[in-house]
Amino acid sequence: MREVVIRALFGLLYVALLLLAIFSLENIYIIVFFTLGTIVLYEFLKLIKVSSILPYVLLIASTIIFCYFKIDRMITIIYLTLIIAVNLYLVKNLIRPSERYITISQKYVYTIFYISGGVVFTILLPSYKGEYTSLLVASVFALIWINDTFAFIVGKSIGKHKLLERISPKKTVEGFVGGLVFCCIASVLFYFFTDLLSLGLWITVAVVTSIFGTLGDLIQSQLKRQAGVKDSGKIMPGHGGMYDRLDSIVFAAPFIYLFLIVLDYVP
Repeated sequence: MREVVIRALFGLLYVALLLLAIFSLENIYIIVFFTLGTIVLYEFLKLIKVSSILPYVLLIASTIIFCYFKIDRMITIIYLTLIIAVNLYLVKNLIRPSERYITISQKYVYTIFYISGGVVFTILLPSYKGEYTSLLVASVFALIWINDTFAFIVGKSIGKHKLLERISPKKTVEGFVGGLVFCCIASVLFYFFTDLLSLGLWITVAVVTSIFGTLGDLIQSQLKRQAGVKDSGKIMPGHGGMYDRLDSIVFAAPFIYLFLIVLDYVP
């Protein structure tokens, strides 16, 4: 019972911190999420056994360049394309895992694009149109939480078919479908109670968030299994590390950003 209470308290504290940052000024959101992203980076580097200050320098540089300067749109798209290419390669490794160990160069590529790139595009997400929209990023986080919650509830209740047992024995196909369905229902509600996106775009964001958020969680599970650890850290009692909490959004954010900028300009 004590563990449940501790988990609930730290979960509420985490959600409250994020929402306060999101609904504050844009600079506060950037600073808070950059700080959380730095913790994610630290935990990731521990998982893959890399000891170097370079990834932190690159995270700082990329955050400043893409979040504070008016970078040419084409440069942002090139950066986004590289991130998505690396993320899709990680998805490929979920389905057909490589038999060889991760090389040093691969570790740095994953660090620079998968982790640092994911942090940068989570920061950029509410400003994809050029103006900070706190409600948008709050809604995306809500969709992540709804997907995770209902995937767990449905999977626990009726889950029989394993999604990817080799990596995450508790995840089921039924749980994944349940999370996706409730994510889409939530997106319809967001459409009726906000004027941010069209209905089609909201549903697309929900589908992308559910699918790629789940993939991000599986990729992190695979990395933890390779490292032989249960959690990425201990910063949040009952929850593990910050990477455990933000793995879904860090992986999904570049894909959500891409679909928003593409579909938002389709007539």
